[in-house]
Amino acid sequence: MGMPMQINLTPKRTKSLYPTDILFQTSYWGRVKSSLGFEAMAFDIESSGPRGDVLALVQPLGTDGKAVYIQQGPEYAPEKEEYGTFLEELSQAMLKHLGREISFIRYDLPWESQYAEEIKNNFLESYPEARLREMRMNMGTRSWNLRKASMDMTVASTMMVDIRGSDREILDRMKPKARYNIGLAKRKGVKVFRAEPDRLPEFYDLYRQTACRNGFAICNYKHFQALFNTHLNDPGNSELLFLLAAHNQEVLSGAIVAVSGKTALYLYGASSSEKRNYMAPYAMHFDAIKRAKSLGCTGYDMGAVCTSPDPEHPFYGLYRFKTGFGGKVQFRSGSWDYPLDENKYLAFTNSHNLSRSVIS
Repeated sequence: MGMPMQINLTPKRTKSLYPTDILFQTSYWGRVKSSLGFEAMAFDIESSGPRGDVLALVQPLGTDGKAVYIQQGPEYAPEKEEYGTFLEELSQAMLKHLGREISFIRYDLPWESQYAEEIKNNFLESYPEARLREMRMNMGTRSWNLRKASMDMTVASTMMVDIRGSDREILDRMKPKARYNIGLAKRKGVKVFRAEPDRLPEFYDLYRQTACRNGFAICNYKHFQALFNTHLNDPGNSELLFLLAAHNQEVLSGAIVAVSGKTALYLYGASSSEKRNYMAPYAMHFDAIKRAKSLGCTGYDMGAVCTSPDPEHPFYGLYRFKTGFGGKVQFRSGSWDYPLDENKYLAFTNSHNLSRSVIS
């Protein structure tokens, strides 16, 4: 075993976070989460490996202490064989600033999966089971304490669309059916427009219908309010695109797209069960892509997808829809826990898993 990676953390103001393409590591996102009851903290990272900074969100868990969530961070990754040792040292460095009441730290890693090449080359159909992933992640660590979270905070695999070039070049990279449906929506008279936040209740009603129809967990309405209220008061370097697609006066589809750096992230979407043959979601995404490109973006992140085109997968329909836009799947590492109080961590995870099973 080599020498442990040396990591030093220096607290900083969240407003001083470096510009980034990752929305969840911006000062804007820290303010959004602060308005929802989290404590946002930021640190500069100095190490013998990756440097940069990180946004950490602290949430009280009642009698189970506190949890620290790091969404899509840290941004810069070490070599794949050093993922575990880096996270172990980072956790211990962070503990010095966060206090002993922390039950666990959850990292939602934006780093490429250690299994990405095997999946891309069809040696694996998907990620291995958690036990095997934990063995590989913990290689070289001192405590073997990193656990694969039962649920990823944001996404483990995402669809990224290259939006460089002209509109024609972007369309040419799409699959023929997607191009056809974009044109069909236009011929049907579907119009996409940027909506004001006062139409958020209308979007949320459609969003709830979409979630129920597809079996997704839904976010509370106050989360959407926080997105727009925070942006209205202090947007920082981030931009929010609130888009609705309608036929005449009937809203058929909607999207909330956040722009950070050169990446536009499709945060939330909704679609009506009516007039599905009008292909409003296709028109909406192409409009979002064009708007993002005008803001200087080079990538359009369409969000979560399953790792393989298995028709039996419950989200295969989303995979087929999103791949139509010509994107590439990015295989990320997902969420990992570093428990600091084993009893409180187990109490939290057992309670969380039970609540999920009751809902489903």
